[in-house]
Amino acid sequence: MEWWMAGLIKVAGAGVVIYGLVVLAAWLGQRQLMYHPDPTRIPPAAVGLRDTLEETLVADDGTNLVAWTTPARPGMPTILYLHGNAGNLAGRAARFARYQAQGFGLCMMSWRGYSGSAGSPSEAANVADAVAAYRALVASGIAPGSIVLYGESLGSGVAVQLAARHPVGAVVLDAPYTSIVDVALLTYPYLPVRPLLVDRYESDRHIAGVRAPVLILHGERDTVIPVEMGRALFQLANEPKRLVTYPQGDHVDLDDHGAIDDVSRWLRSMLPDAAPATRVN
Repeated sequence: MEWWMAGLIKVAGAGVVIYGLVVLAAWLGQRQLMYHPDPTRIPPAAVGLRDTLEETLVADDGTNLVAWTTPARPGMPTILYLHGNAGNLAGRAARFARYQAQGFGLCMMSWRGYSGSAGSPSEAANVADAVAAYRALVASGIAPGSIVLYGESLGSGVAVQLAARHPVGAVVLDAPYTSIVDVALLTYPYLPVRPLLVDRYESDRHIAGVRAPVLILHGERDTVIPVEMGRALFQLANEPKRLVTYPQGDHVDLDDHGAIDDVSRWLRSMLPDAAPATRVN
């Protein structure tokens, strides 16, 4: 009996050590698990975007960030596009072109480490850089009420925090989450993610501060962020708000199910008089 107990204790001890190492590795590598940047810098013209400029935005700490911009037609708002956790700007070119064709102005900034931007991404850096992009738009003469925040997946958490702190005309949240903590709990149920995570993106805590109209888009077959999170965030949002779900939609294919037309119609109804302000020199 003693040898059996001793063996069991050794096995249990080894299991504890292995689990501890897994937790340590997850804690040390959490940002590598969260962010999947493609650092390839591709100019807009190489993916067929005419009249689109590649600009360099200098963050508050001096980090150089790559952004693609196109001006709005008279009377149209400008979309500040905050992208997801993977890929690069070139992967969003088709969406960019369709909004551009409808006359929307666009500013699509790449996070640190993506598309030629320097540095490494984090929640604090992403939020600060989005604020810097917002301020640059305002400084260029675009009124806050003519700025639309479009947060795609990871970027939805940045959009919520930005809109809770600064006035904007409207907010579009594409496949949003309640928090990255909740997403991680679904993905890694065997890890103590609640105390583990540094970058938490707690949209459920910040969205009460958003006073602009909110449109939430979500695929009912989303295999990355379940539609229930979009519905939960919608319940927490202030009016005016709208939730559009797509029965056949997954995580990154909502444009194939009519999302761009839905966004365009909604923005025109919410911002009928949006127009660029006089340029500030």
